[in-house]
Amino acid sequence: MHGFTGERISVLARPLMRQALDLPLTSRLLVTDCGHFPYAADHLRSRTNGSPQAIVIICVEGAGWCRLPSGRAEVEAGQALVIPAGVPHEYGAAGDDPWTIWWLHLGGADVAELVGALTGPVVRVGDVYRAVSLIDEVLTLMERDDSVRGRQAAAGAAWHLLALLAASQTGAPASRTEAIHQAQRYLREHLGARTSVAELATLARLSPSHFAALFRRATGTGVLQYQTRLRMSRARELLDTTDRSVAEIARALGYADPFYFSRQFRSVHGTSPSAYRTQNKG
Repeated sequence: MHGFTGERISVLARPLMRQALDLPLTSRLLVTDCGHFPYAADHLRSRTNGSPQAIVIICVEGAGWCRLPSGRAEVEAGQALVIPAGVPHEYGAAGDDPWTIWWLHLGGADVAELVGALTGPVVRVGDVYRAVSLIDEVLTLMERDDSVRGRQAAAGAAWHLLALLAASQTGAPASRTEAIHQAQRYLREHLGARTSVAELATLARLSPSHFAALFRRATGTGVLQYQTRLRMSRARELLDTTDRSVAEIARALGYADPFYFSRQFRSVHGTSPSAYRTQNKG
């Protein structure tokens, strides 16, 4: 496997993994590997002796499959594949509609019990937005550094993810109104990410046109305009409360071009970011 366009992956060095499994918190649960594979065509993994860690894969788009000693199962968007440690397995992307996945490998003394609380190997994900946010949080922490504090924070997010998956097994599927609320929350929590209508619609398991219509009905505006308003509101807050430069604020909010960011800011606030910062307020 030569990688997938746009992939992210982080693997904890094995000496650090062994060290972490001896520490009080991460001995209970430790994220050893995590990643995001967009449109993972030809993705295939086969482990005849299983993995030393439990594996959790969230499928957000497309489809995949897995083969375990208990048989073969299909994995669709909005579902999670959960494989306990030591279980022989094979899994991969569907040939005609390759999956997009977020995934974790988990070690630690409590993992078997936490994974055992799920009805797997394939389970419904009640709040896909939140599940993706949690894995994204883990991945961002692990990409940032391999400190003890970072590993502990990643463990907390992974614990939250497993609890979320367990709760999904007993709760009713999210209504369309809840799906829109979850999309709004996802946008608020990912101001610096490039998020398309198609991505949000896939997470909500709706067609892009249907999702866009529901979103506009609930918010009075389109998805991209809503995201821009959120970003400009955050930009205003950063201009008022920090001394970060306009370029730094632009980058923090997902704008590679500070001049384009300034044009967007002016279209919303009627003035440039620099002029806004000099205004007397309060």
